[in-house]
Amino acid sequence: MAEGEFTLLRQHLKQALLKDSRGFTGVHDIYAMLADTSAQQRDEAALHEYTPLLEETAAPLDHTLYLAIAHRAWGVIHILGGEYARAEAQLNQALELFQELETRWQIGRTLFEMADLARARGEPALARDYYSRALGRFEDIEALPDMARTQAAMVELD
Repeated sequence: MAEGEFTLLRQHLKQALLKDSRGFTGVHDIYAMLADTSAQQRDEAALHEYTPLLEETAAPLDHTLYLAIAHRAWGVIHILGGEYARAEAQLNQALELFQELETRWQIGRTLFEMADLARARGEPALARDYYSRALGRFEDIEALPDMARTQAAMVELD
């Protein structure tokens, strides 16, 4: 998704939060989309705004998918903040939950974030391994944009 499309998506989601919902969508659904989009964009301010709200609304529901998305978003926050041990812990929690749910795309996206963490730590061999594992998940489901993004990241390692 292009950067302008992310911005437009976030604007629509913010408007949805302000409107009276007819019960079709809970605020936890919107917070999940906002936190996830913010993580993909590396929008630190939005991540700090929406990740705690996602966690607060998903936890009482024991919503495993959204809690995993929150863990991944926290992982991105910690990567951006240079808190690599905390990032690793959050990403591992996200990965474990996504694996329990058998959500291949979410697993691939989390492995991609773990690769980015390894890059930030200066561990290119580990980054390549995570990118390769992510690429496998994306190939399984033919997630073409994610495949292209992962392949481009792997080329950058060379």
